[in-house]
Amino acid sequence: MDSDTEVERIYRRENERGDDQEEEKKKWMRPPSSYGSMKSESDEEEEEEEEGNKEEAVVLPSSNAHEGTRLQMMHSEYPETLYTMTTEQTKPPEAVVIETRSSDLGDFPEDEEEEEEADDEFLITNSPEPPEPLEPEDTMQIDENSQPGRLHPEQDLPHIFKSIQSILTGLTKEELFKFKMWFYQWEPRLTLPQLMEGDLLDFVDRILEILGQDHSLLHTISTLESVNKKPEAAELRNQCKRVLTRFHLKQYLIRKHQVIREGVVRAGKQNLLDTIYVEPQISTCGFGGVDPSHEFREHPPTPLQVPSADTFVSLNNLFRLQKDDGKPVRTVVTTGIPGIGMSVSVGKFSLDWAELRANRDLQFVIKLSFRSFWALRNKLPSPMMSIMEVIEYYYPECKDMKYLGEEDCKFLIIMDSLDCYQAPLDWENAPVLNDNYTKAHPDNLIVNIIRGTVLRGAHVWILGRAAAVSQIPSQFIDAFTEIQGFSDEMIDDYLTRHFSDLNIAAKIVAHYKRLPTLKILARQPFVCWMVATVFERCYRYQGYGEHPPRLTPFYVNILIVQINRRLQFYYAKNENELKWSNEDKQLVKKVGKLAFKMLEKNISMFCEEDVKEYGLNLTEVTVLSGLCTELPSAASDGKRRFCFIHFTFQEFMAALYVFTMFRTEAKNVLDSGLLQIPKIFTSRYQTKSAAGLVQCALVRTFSSELGHYEMFLRFLCGMLSPDCHDSQLSGYFYHHNAPKVGGLEEVQRLLEQTIQTGPADRVENLKECLREMTQEDE
Repeated sequence: MDSDTEVERIYRRENERGDDQEEEKKKWMRPPSSYGSMKSESDEEEEEEEEGNKEEAVVLPSSNAHEGTRLQMMHSEYPETLYTMTTEQTKPPEAVVIETRSSDLGDFPEDEEEEEEADDEFLITNSPEPPEPLEPEDTMQIDENSQPGRLHPEQDLPHIFKSIQSILTGLTKEELFKFKMWFYQWEPRLTLPQLMEGDLLDFVDRILEILGQDHSLLHTISTLESVNKKPEAAELRNQCKRVLTRFHLKQYLIRKHQVIREGVVRAGKQNLLDTIYVEPQISTCGFGGVDPSHEFREHPPTPLQVPSADTFVSLNNLFRLQKDDGKPVRTVVTTGIPGIGMSVSVGKFSLDWAELRANRDLQFVIKLSFRSFWALRNKLPSPMMSIMEVIEYYYPECKDMKYLGEEDCKFLIIMDSLDCYQAPLDWENAPVLNDNYTKAHPDNLIVNIIRGTVLRGAHVWILGRAAAVSQIPSQFIDAFTEIQGFSDEMIDDYLTRHFSDLNIAAKIVAHYKRLPTLKILARQPFVCWMVATVFERCYRYQGYGEHPPRLTPFYVNILIVQINRRLQFYYAKNENELKWSNEDKQLVKKVGKLAFKMLEKNISMFCEEDVKEYGLNLTEVTVLSGLCTELPSAASDGKRRFCFIHFTFQEFMAALYVFTMFRTEAKNVLDSGLLQIPKIFTSRYQTKSAAGLVQCALVRTFSSELGHYEMFLRFLCGMLSPDCHDSQLSGYFYHHNAPKVGGLEEVQRLLEQTIQTGPADRVENLKECLREMTQEDE
């Protein structure tokens, strides 16, 4: 496209935008109020004169200027109010209207008799009940899923307007004057003329425009209490109870989720969730969540399926799904492998609701995590509570929510982190609770919430790791969803959003794509965060490292973070208590041994019997460790089947086990003595040396089909690098003063020699193995 065409296109786009803005202004022209007219006699005379001169009149834009002050109130074009300062109230016979249009406090009536007469009257005290306000057109439901939804009538603007107006109508002139002065004193966004000009409905309209709905209501209540009008304040609070409850829940969710602390929390390192959030793919078909792609194997030993694009659903439309009979879903279960972004998705859903961007038709979103129930179960002297007491315990501002039992009350209960509730739930024998006020044990409350006998009208969103949510009987689940992670485009989008310095973002995007396995693993948002964090240090800080890290350091980081999260989330350890005990080390070591034996058998799934064979606890391995996940059961035997969070992670854990046995016990578990040494090896190193360990790994690799041991060999060479075994793992798996692995020069010579003489289809991986050991690109 040439420059002239581009300029013409820009001008055309700007003109169209200007036309659209004009149409939008006309669309949102605030209609005449339905509250009637509250005109003085002089106003009526002027109106009669205007009607007599209609033929000669020229239509001019309406003005807000008043005859007495000659000041014009410039209202902002705020489309949601649908009220105007000319909104007035019907003047019945015998009713007196107090003029409050003075520009300052000195403009009072000059006639003392009129002043005394005015003082004796009440401000519109005998005014009739105003008619219902005009309902705005339902313009908020803008897409095929009726998003962002429409507020409940008792939480919408007309109800708030009418409630404030009806309470203030009962004040006398002096009380209203005092109220306005107190209101003005504690609200810097309003000027005195704005408060004093116009009638009462103008005042309510104006504060709603300037302060917003929630703040106007709260400030009105607090001001009424300050001027000793506590009965009126209580009445207003009662009329707008749903509005206030929603406000408190919104404030809690905004405080909790507006700022995100990703991965390992670092002081001063936090971002706004809206700034960096990229929505992962969420599927209504669950296949286990493990990405089957592999750098070498076209067909991994465990055949896994990937959901098709037509099964994806957006996060905010989870509760727009329908059951087979066409009814909306009640209970939605969401799962995914560790690090796939369940907690962040809960935060984004909650924040969008709190800021009125989606699901406005949900009156309340109440978060009752399984961790909260677990705390009640173990910390309170008497854990017997009703569900309403539980809600009030965690949300003290939301007391007496009796309307949760009403048919028209549509609300959501979010129950995340099911894996944190480590007590078994008795789905068959738990007593049935039929109301929200019966006290019961937390175990029974949870079962009855999911059954639907407690909080009957609630939508329920349950999140947890696959092995944890699999215990819920299928008849209680209306929709099962699984977070699949990022696509390649989403990874690039995330890394670009994460940095204000686009040059650094471009370098990181370019570098991680050079490592195919890292590119596959980065589809997990947790790994994507790790890519951003690790590479940022390399590119931002001069001298941090001459070469960006290779693959093995990332896998070591994943292991460390997941084990530390296990200690924090499930064992309540503080950040300064994350030193691994012998039990933690043994857990990692035994899981590594399990992975190594599976690698030898060329399998990628394991069962409960396999876990017990190595002296491991099933829950520790499949739920708490963050290293494994449960696969959907498709076998006729009904056995539960599990696998690692990715095939390459199984190969990494196997390599970690072999390396740990070599370093801590001086054992070479690869030296079986049964394998013939290929002719390419002219000499055999001592098996107790690092070169002997690598040589045994090379023998296994060349004796197997391509792809079987390639990644295992690469990780094993990577762990020989001092950056991995001495810098990263020291203090966790090994003592800080443990000696470094020696003989690395021999390992390097062995790899270089094998590159020269090895099979052509293995050469590229051997070069990668050398790069992993040296942590250099060349």
